[in-house]
Amino acid sequence: MEMSLTLTTDMALVLGLLVFTVIMLVLEWVRGDLVALLVLVVIGVTRLMPVEQLFDGFAGNAVMSLIAVMIMGAGLDRTGMLGKAANFILKIAGGVETRVSNLINAMVGSMSGIMQSQALAALFMPVVSRISSRTGIPLKRLLLPMAFCILAGTNITMISNSPLILLNDLVASANRNLPPGAQSIEPFSLFAITPIGIPLLLVGLAYFAYLTPRLWPSEEEKQKVTPGRTETYFAEMYGIDGEVMELTVTAESPMVGMSIVEAERLHGAPLILALKTGNEARLAPPGDQMIWVGSVLGVLGKREDISAFANNQLCRMQSRLRNFGDMFNPTRAGIAEAVVVPNSRWVKQLVGDLRMRKRFGISVLAVTRGEQVFREDVREVSLRPGDTLIIHGLWRDLTLAAESRDFVVVTDFPQEEQRPSKIWHAAIFFALAMGLGLFSNLTLAVSMLVGAVGMLLAGVLSMDEAYHAINWKTIFILACLIPLGGAMDSTGTAAWIAQEAMVYLDGLPQWMIQAFLAVLALGFSQVISNVGAAVMMVPMAINIALASGGNPAAYALIVAISTSNTFLLPSANPVLLVVAGPGGYKTRDFLRVGLPLTVLILVTTLISVNLVFNRG
Repeated sequence: MEMSLTLTTDMALVLGLLVFTVIMLVLEWVRGDLVALLVLVVIGVTRLMPVEQLFDGFAGNAVMSLIAVMIMGAGLDRTGMLGKAANFILKIAGGVETRVSNLINAMVGSMSGIMQSQALAALFMPVVSRISSRTGIPLKRLLLPMAFCILAGTNITMISNSPLILLNDLVASANRNLPPGAQSIEPFSLFAITPIGIPLLLVGLAYFAYLTPRLWPSEEEKQKVTPGRTETYFAEMYGIDGEVMELTVTAESPMVGMSIVEAERLHGAPLILALKTGNEARLAPPGDQMIWVGSVLGVLGKREDISAFANNQLCRMQSRLRNFGDMFNPTRAGIAEAVVVPNSRWVKQLVGDLRMRKRFGISVLAVTRGEQVFREDVREVSLRPGDTLIIHGLWRDLTLAAESRDFVVVTDFPQEEQRPSKIWHAAIFFALAMGLGLFSNLTLAVSMLVGAVGMLLAGVLSMDEAYHAINWKTIFILACLIPLGGAMDSTGTAAWIAQEAMVYLDGLPQWMIQAFLAVLALGFSQVISNVGAAVMMVPMAINIALASGGNPAAYALIVAISTSNTFLLPSANPVLLVVAGPGGYKTRDFLRVGLPLTVLILVTTLISVNLVFNRG
């Protein structure tokens, strides 16, 4: 590769877009999908790449593969397969902690090769919660190893994490702009990286098999032995304790004519969980619902506090639940924990603005963020990714609310397996998709879509459920950022960056150059999305490989894997952010556990890739 490129206006514009994208994704002043859309528009207006290729991302192999994988993952969940997995783990492990932990890690690590990592974490958290409550093993000792093993296992196939799904599209873009005489890069098949991914997973499993019993000291375990989602647990963790009682509003009460929100703001007011006016009774009454003479409030608090409030507000207190006994039956309703996911529409919104009582019939009792617990003025709390909501409502309503995908319920609560009779249909079509991806000449997207459409036709999912299963924000970001990678290739920006980098890297062994790129990709993935890191780094890595005489496919793969293995900060990966709240983890927990694992995974990646490709 000749080192004769000069910086052009188009190159400078692409570099400016790269810097802009990084800054906006780090600072989060604007939503990530809006940033991606803006980048797409700028590329189109400035003609940085052919207009006819501008929207290829929306119909590209990466996007369609990811859509199909999301649908199939939802189909497997609808059959109750994960509940069966929990029972299997308990049966095999017999309650022995090391055995339970190792089985969970092995199961999720293996499944992460065929399911999207965030979806798998969300689906398995209630499973792990159930196991924790039944065995008495602290949830803290199970969730973090599970999350890390999910991430390690995503490298087994090309369909379980976004950078690897995106890789073939970036390779195709690079092939269109290769210098004369350069050999085109072969696309990666479904299981092309399996010989690399299996060692990575085994390293993760071995790491936690040794480390899990040593992660947290015994005195810390005693603080939270059984997170069984009982009244005791919520009292200890969040200060939500007391009894459920009924308050009847008399004609003399100053609460007559007040709304629920106004009543909740009264001094010493308990948590209002239910309201009966006339013959109509409901849990989680909307904030604007009025209180009248004869209305009955179902409240939660300490007996003495409720008694004092009742005396002040001239209400009759009744400890026996005559009106709400059926509603508060633990088989029908209760308290649960739900984590706000990173791509939730609720992020940066006030709890009060969500109108969860009116929309879902659910009361928000508290919000936790790290070590902070917000119990007062909960309605004024602005939500952030990873916040844990302590909610109360009917299990039926909670199930329906969870379908919004704005939060993940981590509490194990009574619910019926929706379509257990379809488990074999789901398994057959999933296996068919895998088989086509491995043994046919069909593209990855077409192979996965065969499985997804098969599940739809077999009734595993309805079309509406399929639409709901797709994380459209992730899809949109992916499709809009793909042209940025194409612009880096078509304008020669990636080649120019490679040329400038080789001034400092020239003469170094291949493994040192690869290690440098891997660390750089890893660093970018800690501050921006792994998709954004892959879009920036893969074209650069391919051109550096060409300039240094290395194998472009190996370089591209090392970078893609490195952007996926983000074990250092919870904010760097949705999987880590989702488990941070329920597990009670601090940033230092991720660093002290994740840093050694990151080094091990990095070294294993370099060795495995070079052994498989037999070059460099």
